Amino acid sequence: MSIHTKKVEILPYDPQWRQQFQARKTDLARILQGLPILAIEHVGSTSVEGLAAKAILDIDVVLPSREVFPDVRRRLEQVGYRHEGDLGIAGREAFDRPEPLETMAYHLYVCAQDNLAYREHIAFRDYLRTHEPARMAYQSLKILLAQQFPRDAEAYCQSKTDFIRGILAGLSF
Repeated sequence: MSIHTKKVEILPYDPQWRQQFQARKTDLARILQGLPILAIEHVGSTSVEGLAAKAILDIDVVLPSREVFPDVRRRLEQVGYRHEGDLGIAGREAFDRPEPLETMAYHLYVCAQDNLAYREHIAFRDYLRTHEPARMAYQSLKILLAQQFPRDAEAYCQSKTDFIRGILAGLSF
């Protein structure tokens, strides 16, 4: 797994993404067994049926509070995950872990249930799942931006911000 995308390639939605997430969720639940984890959520574009996406899962491990984080971090590090800090998003802790080539890449984040980034992930995901015109507009934007920035994931992500902020501005969460 690498949290740093080198190539921006948008692929048609693949139902296998859901199974890949379930496999990662099962593994994470085993690793974190006994800790007070509220949820392991599939977020990001691969979690929206019918939406083209980069073939990289986004996973949020949701905690009841930040106080639980040190125990979660310790447990993840014991099995080979590396804590990468918040990568510029306060309260959302990123982890990286080398995976076999046959495993789908994924971004792993750990955050408390009241974290804004987590709440935005869920709100945006749920909106796209239930609003086809927005989902199709977002897909078109992603395809266009991948063509413009095929080797610049940071520019690709930054260029989606206005669209995402526009959707989130109309939601209460």
